[in-house]
Amino acid sequence: MSIRYELGNGAATITLDRPEARNALDMAMCDALLAAAQRAAAEPGVRVVLVRAAGPVFCAGADLKERQGMDAAQVRARRMRAFEAYGALEALPMPAIAVVEGPAIGSGCEIAASCDFIVATPRATFRTPEALWGTVGATQRLPRVLGKRLAKDLMFTGRALAAEEAERHGLVARVVPGEELEKVLAQIVETIVKAPARSLALAKRSIDRGVELDPRGALDTEIAAVEENLAGQGWKDGIAAFGKRGPG
Repeated sequence: MSIRYELGNGAATITLDRPEARNALDMAMCDALLAAAQRAAAEPGVRVVLVRAAGPVFCAGADLKERQGMDAAQVRARRMRAFEAYGALEALPMPAIAVVEGPAIGSGCEIAASCDFIVATPRATFRTPEALWGTVGATQRLPRVLGKRLAKDLMFTGRALAAEEAERHGLVARVVPGEELEKVLAQIVETIVKAPARSLALAKRSIDRGVELDPRGALDTEIAAVEENLAGQGWKDGIAAFGKRGPG
């Protein structure tokens, strides 16, 4: 299989596992990634999803060797399936974190940007050279994060955005030394798993919907989430637990 799915301690880990092809995305991998995201969304024990990669490259982009034997209809179908996979990651009700330890190119950027945030090591880089390869892709998520001018710089020149620069521009949330990565990830997972799943899901939904709306619509989205949260018991349990623990 080109995707590994592992579950433990409330975390589902989806691993791009085609290192011999630099984790290049082909149709089978699109299908497997979509299935893994749908599985994580449906499993009641999953509180956080990590998206990782085997080998030194996070993802080298679309598998262009596969496309050499395709006609336009087949290429279109493969592209649509990739969009479905990215969308399934983006729609996960629980937090999803991309862990990028090497180059993320084209589809790799799309996969990482479909997650809620990215934790990277200094070896991570981000490139979107699709237009230079004679195709179109990665034109939507990155401009929303990086702004259209930097996104065009990357698209038109194919240059790599280093992890530290990606962090400065808001694409990467944290740059963590490789030797500290597993410890940092364990801390993140532990914090999220202990938090009320309902409130995290409502916060995620409010942020994702709110940024697409005007201020009034965004506030209405949060108010609706507040009402939905108050209709359940979880907020009372959270306040009670905070009272026992105390601030800090």
